[in-house]
Amino acid sequence: MSKKRNFVLFGLASAIVGTGAAAASYLYDLSVVPRQKTQEEVDRNPLDSEAVKWVRNYKEKEDIFVESIDELRLHATFIKAAEDTHKYAICIHGVKSDGEYMGMYGKHYHDMGINVLLPDLRGFGKSEGNFIGYGYYDRLDIMEWIYWIIRRDPKARILLHGTSMGAATTLMTTGERLPNQVIMAVADSSYSTLMAEFGDVYKKQKGGLIPLSVALLLIRIIIQLKCGYDIRKVNVLDAVSRSKTPTLFIHGDEDRVIDPQMCAKLYEKCAAKKQYCLILGADHVQGAYVDPDKYWKKVETLMEKTEF
Repeated sequence: MSKKRNFVLFGLASAIVGTGAAAASYLYDLSVVPRQKTQEEVDRNPLDSEAVKWVRNYKEKEDIFVESIDELRLHATFIKAAEDTHKYAICIHGVKSDGEYMGMYGKHYHDMGINVLLPDLRGFGKSEGNFIGYGYYDRLDIMEWIYWIIRRDPKARILLHGTSMGAATTLMTTGERLPNQVIMAVADSSYSTLMAEFGDVYKKQKGGLIPLSVALLLIRIIIQLKCGYDIRKVNVLDAVSRSKTPTLFIHGDEDRVIDPQMCAKLYEKCAAKKQYCLILGADHVQGAYVDPDKYWKKVETLMEKTEF
């Protein structure tokens, strides 16, 4: 009986490990492998289509390249203001997109007479990389872009504006020691920690066969092995607690991708001067479309307060 019981236990353990490995592999492919929308998907969404067309059709845009700290070639589109200015907006995109998708935000800043930089985060657009960093490496990449601007214009006054993962990247960047040229930040729909966001995503998946704690442990291990970073260190709450950059936190109250309560927690934890804006009736990163007047008035208010 003892041998039979051991055999059964071994079989159960093997099944559990196999199921866990399959789940981790599935979560890795779903969450960490970069994917971008096809042209057909872009065209189906009028908002995406309009944003992308503005960037692609702007005749005087420049393709800019820098090298990351780990020697990846990173790309951004630079759109110079119509008149000379020391003001710059770095607009940072989310998952399944690239710098072109920030065209709506870029156009708004450009219409305000501000130079616009639209980076492709690593793994997206024309930037090198084969996995999503969720702000961990990306915060250092954004610093490379900040210093690219400062080398070009030592008198620069820079704002960071990110959406979703780009918002988390923005906030992770403000947790670093930034030059005085970075004046303010706008974070639209950021998660608080990557562990919490992965947990929320996993709980929404149908047919999850293993406990949440096991799934998170497996995905943490596989990302650390394949990508070299610990998802526990993608902690935006810790970053904002060190921030000295005045920040506007924006979220839609009907966000079904990232819990709006995460924004409230980030706002409470932020050590810098801060403002909070909840857009009623807005799903994930839809605030600027649902209530553009409120959205941009809040941005402009922070500009005035920081003398951007």
